[in-house]
Amino acid sequence: MKLSFCSLSSGSSGNCYLVRTENTALLVDAGISGKKVLTGLAALGIKEEELKGILVTHEHVDHIKSVQVLAKKLAEANIFASGGTWRALCRKTEAERQVTIAAGMKFAVGDIEVRPFALSHDAEEPLGYSFEAGGRRISIVTDTGCITEEIHEAIKESDLLVIEANHDIQMLQFGRYPYHVKRRILGDTGHLSNETAAAEICRICGESGGYKEVLLAHLSKENNFPEMAYQTVKNLLEERNLYIGKHLNLHIITREKLSPVFTLEEKKAKD
Repeated sequence: MKLSFCSLSSGSSGNCYLVRTENTALLVDAGISGKKVLTGLAALGIKEEELKGILVTHEHVDHIKSVQVLAKKLAEANIFASGGTWRALCRKTEAERQVTIAAGMKFAVGDIEVRPFALSHDAEEPLGYSFEAGGRRISIVTDTGCITEEIHEAIKESDLLVIEANHDIQMLQFGRYPYHVKRRILGDTGHLSNETAAAEICRICGESGGYKEVLLAHLSKENNFPEMAYQTVKNLLEERNLYIGKHLNLHIITREKLSPVFTLEEKKAKD
């Protein structure tokens, strides 16, 4: 069994990710147009009836823009969200398609086990997700102002980690955003900076003997750019004697286009 990941879009203008095995396909968020989501799925060779779920992280528009539209188009997909997120959503899907979940509540969709965990963001009960199949784990953690111990424990054993690197602190501080917006982004319920993301990547790689695929996500258009995010993480890794190509692969995913498909082969049992 293979476990795969692809980003259809990632950034403050819209987020949507695909996690799949050969038998089950799931979306995490739908913060871009329904047309763009369906076009992306078609480009990946995925039929609408193959989608078994949409997992919503929180109610901000760059994560739920087309949830209602897709709920009507994807007849086989239930919509999963926390109780707080359901309460905050102005637009509802069909009641029988709504599934309420919570941090720490493991459940399965097809042959994928899902593990939600709590985030620290200015939303109503936001969630991150880890996915397991074939002995492999993919974790997605964006839209959190800090990495709590709960988040660290949930993501540290991931084979593929999607982690927010939203902004460069100096670019944000000296940029054109209003002061209250800067405070929000920099706060513990805002977004991860390049430096904070790098610190967590260093911690995970330092604790784990396993090779990692790490994808930097949700980059700000105004306060970051891919080369800066990559170089900041690379520099801080090397300060800890951790090296790209030796301890991990490091990638950037963007809002503009589909990412490559990252596929994890099933873990073989040890003799």
